[in-house]
Amino acid sequence: MRPDQLGDLAVFAAIAADGSFTRAAKRLGVTQSALSQTMKRLEGQLGFALLTRTTRSVAPTAAGERLLATLSPALVGLDDTILALSHARGTAIGSLRITSGKHAADTVPWPMPPSFLRRYPGIEVEVCVDNAMTDIVAGRYDAGISVNDWNRT
Repeated sequence: MRPDQLGDLAVFAAIAADGSFTRAAKRLGVTQSALSQTMKRLEGQLGFALLTRTTRSVAPTAAGERLLATLSPALVGLDDTILALSHARGTAIGSLRITSGKHAADTVPWPMPPSFLRRYPGIEVEVCVDNAMTDIVAGRYDAGISVNDWNRT
């Protein structure tokens, strides 16, 4: 899928849900002409029709119905996730991945201080102990802790 197609697919879903370019345009705050151009572009890119249009009605084609079966739940899921994230704004959520050598794990106070975990209940902490040099970017770690254990003479 091309990056610009997601918005066009959302327009298609709105037109199909409203059964009308006029109602969809009003709800989306754009002109009917803009919706018509969007649909022409999308159908041209896909190579098949998504909507059957008459002067009085708009309905999805068989291909449009098939696409809507996957598209509609996906759009609802995106809306739900965006809403949940907006409610969580200002709250720390997610995972904190740390890699550490055995010596560092023995030296640095583990486990994560309970006060941190109580203060940020939305954070999940994962600590991986591995004595090998770890590429924290490739391993998708947020931090790496290393303590030199060299004996200097």
